[in-house]
Amino acid sequence: MESNNNTVESQLLQTLDKDGTILDSGKWSASIGLKHDDALVGTIMRLNGFELITTEKLEKKYNALTEEGKEIIKIGSPEARVWQAVPEGGIEKPTLEKQMGEAGKIGLGNAMKLKWVTMDKATNKIIKTQQSIVDEVQNQLKEIESNTDVPEATVTALKKRKLVTTGILKTFKITKGPKFALELQKAEPDLTSAMLQTGDWKGKQFKEYNFNALGAPIESGYLHPLLKIRTAFRNIFLEMGFEEMPTNNFVESSFWNFDALFQPQQHPARDAHDTFFISDPAQAQTFPEDYLERVKEMHSKGGNGSIGWRYDWSVDETKKNILRTHTTAVSSRMLYKLAQEGFQPKKYFSIDRVFRNEALDATHLAEFHQVEGMIADYGLTLGNLMGIITEFFKRLGFEQLRFKPAYNPYTEPSMEVFCYHPGLKRWLEIGNSGIFRPEMLLPMNLPPDVRVIAWGLSLERPTMIKYGYDNIRDLVGAKVSLESVRKNPIVRFDK
Repeated sequence: MESNNNTVESQLLQTLDKDGTILDSGKWSASIGLKHDDALVGTIMRLNGFELITTEKLEKKYNALTEEGKEIIKIGSPEARVWQAVPEGGIEKPTLEKQMGEAGKIGLGNAMKLKWVTMDKATNKIIKTQQSIVDEVQNQLKEIESNTDVPEATVTALKKRKLVTTGILKTFKITKGPKFALELQKAEPDLTSAMLQTGDWKGKQFKEYNFNALGAPIESGYLHPLLKIRTAFRNIFLEMGFEEMPTNNFVESSFWNFDALFQPQQHPARDAHDTFFISDPAQAQTFPEDYLERVKEMHSKGGNGSIGWRYDWSVDETKKNILRTHTTAVSSRMLYKLAQEGFQPKKYFSIDRVFRNEALDATHLAEFHQVEGMIADYGLTLGNLMGIITEFFKRLGFEQLRFKPAYNPYTEPSMEVFCYHPGLKRWLEIGNSGIFRPEMLLPMNLPPDVRVIAWGLSLERPTMIKYGYDNIRDLVGAKVSLESVRKNPIVRFDK
């Protein structure tokens, strides 16, 4: 960099070379007609970084006049102007206020407090009570303008009238640094072969290598919070000996989604306002015919002690293709397959997407994830269900649980699961559970004494609780912040 006496940098270095120290950069900049602004501070910090100078931070409180304060210096305070406006014989208050405007109202009150004027009750006019006055407010503002020390109480009073503002002026004491010079030499970032060949390297300065500096961050993919929670849930199921079910059928027939679960065809959940129906292909064509007939018989007439739902069961209704409303449709397929292959006790789980035709709000989406666990074995009871649920949620970190009786079309008995949230200090519903009804299991040709216990919960709610989301649309959908996905920590459940 070439030396230039007209630059701030050169002037500063030359002042240091001459005087040795700049006691206050604020006063120095004022002496050469410069503002102590960001540009000057940037120059000082730059020279400090190259060790041409050393700096010591200084802080000084300053007072500055507002626009109203500057006006008072020119024309006087409102109270002084009111005193001047009162003639020898006095003046009526409305006339004075009309003549002086807003300043008249403020000035009259202050002038009366100072006993410069008073209201003559005999004439109902404002008259002077002092032959001469001293405008202390104007004088105080002039002292502040000239940087004269003013008592703190005076400054406080002027601040209340919004005539003065205060702040902290940050400046520097500047001395010569270990590498002081009148000119800043540009440091070379690298030693080149040309410098070695010509010998130019001998007269050059080089930037110091920072061997502790990190390399440039490598861009890579990041796991979404839902995937982190999903992995944690999956590991818990696997630790408890569960087998994962295949859940690759997003499109499902009404037969497997509803009818196989003994859910009647008139149930509200099967209406268009709750379910997405597929238009092409609108119907499924392949079913296990003998099983379909047994399901039809159970719905319309009952069997094995059940009276069924007693309605005319429709094949056309059961063929309708839909976006599955729950992963229990996968459970019905797996149980049927288990019955055909020869029953053996099994523990299954699944975690995947389901679809509901719901209005979108802070806690509901048309697409979400369902977590489901299921155990099929001989002689299982409600106690087994409560025990396995307690153990499952305990591994998620939920110690305080409550069970509440509920209704589901395909489980009996059914229970809602609640846990106590210490932060919110209230009980929250976190899942649903029950024992699959015989009317669902017997048409599959499962042994009569086989019981299937199951429970489910959404993936989004525990993710929102764990990561502190209060709006599900910030977690899933177009509003998701990619930055938040990058920064979210690894999930951990205390076991």
